[in-house]
Amino acid sequence: MARLPALLLVAAAVAWAACGSEEPTSPPPAAPFAAEASAPAAPPTPASLPKGIMLALAQFVSETGPDGKPKIVPGPARVEFLSRRDGAWHAAALEDPQSNVFHKAMVYPAAGGPVLLTLGGTAATVKTWAPGEAGLEATTHWQKDFGGKHSRMRDAEVGDLYGDGQAAIAVATHDQGVVAVLRPQADGGFAVSEVDAEADTFVHEIEIGDLDGDGVLEVYATPSEPNRLDGTPQSGKVVRYVPARDEGRVVVADLGDRHAKEILVDDIDGDGRDELYVAVEGRVTGTGAAQRLVEPVEIRRYDADTPAGKGVVIGTIQDRLCRFLTTGDVDGDGRPELVAAAFKRGLWLFRPGSEPRGSWQSELIDADSGGFEHAAILTDLDGDGVDELYVASDDDKQVRRYVWTGGGFVRETIYTRPDARPIFTWNLMPVPVELIP
Repeated sequence: MARLPALLLVAAAVAWAACGSEEPTSPPPAAPFAAEASAPAAPPTPASLPKGIMLALAQFVSETGPDGKPKIVPGPARVEFLSRRDGAWHAAALEDPQSNVFHKAMVYPAAGGPVLLTLGGTAATVKTWAPGEAGLEATTHWQKDFGGKHSRMRDAEVGDLYGDGQAAIAVATHDQGVVAVLRPQADGGFAVSEVDAEADTFVHEIEIGDLDGDGVLEVYATPSEPNRLDGTPQSGKVVRYVPARDEGRVVVADLGDRHAKEILVDDIDGDGRDELYVAVEGRVTGTGAAQRLVEPVEIRRYDADTPAGKGVVIGTIQDRLCRFLTTGDVDGDGRPELVAAAFKRGLWLFRPGSEPRGSWQSELIDADSGGFEHAAILTDLDGDGVDELYVASDDDKQVRRYVWTGGGFVRETIYTRPDARPIFTWNLMPVPVELIP
């Protein structure tokens, strides 16, 4: 496709905002990335890998309007796959015209073998895709019009929520605050239970874990007021459900007049119990060139016994948005770290200190990386026991791989978009090559 003119790129952002998205005004750019020049060379990447990376996308395409002029419109929901074969990275794609966005694509462990699980928007659908004669073939397991302005499946996580050895799916939606659980059935389908709903509410994030250590998994979600980008206060909270006990909404993090669209539940401090980490969004005043950050992003920690209004700030980022937290072992020492991907202030590494409930050590990984979602994942694709960091820097139209060398991270660009089509990358996940079309 020919490169789209700048006017069309602006039109894409406007079009997405009109659909209820959150395309923001950018703060000043961060300092340029310089580590590539000073860090030692990374170990060579194997010629082929058994897993790849898949990206859940919203894309925009150019159409000719009734007046004969080009216009930008949302394109089909798209998943892109990056896999390494014969010493090179290869790209493939899957599209679904029923929706205009895949907010998430992940692997689901079905009884007959792993399949692709997608969450669509416009037509709110939960689908699985299994290899067939015509490639990946879709089965719709849940589709619903929630009755509000938007109907979108926004996030999902998979876990044994009922203690029966089955992989249930917890789902968050827009814009009527529906949180649902899809429980697998003997016929290969799912029974859908809507465990919560709240009018005019966006639920952006789902996490599953066990904070109290009782062996029963909990579901965590982030209901908030509809998105606003004008700097006015926007209330939010993190809530918990326990499907196995039929326990409904309990507020575990009261964020007051701030909100969060990203949470993470995992045991990062190594004490055997999960913790809840909340990326509380910053606050700004003014618009355009007069915009000023008045409160930074705060990463807050909550344990099972933390009062809802008393989260501990383990670190801050001088930015207004942070939509991705991911954890893994970047240096092979057996202890996990936390990576936060901010909107315009780069990628940050956080390590627990001697007192994990206090402030953590922070380190800038890359200042020259950014995007509205800034999707990131720590995962070990090469199987060497150390996690690599994969990041979609939509600002640069690149997907990058970072490897820890002992003195810092080395960055490798594994994919550069061949054209200027506007793209939002909502999610990155590992995928076995058998599921790549």
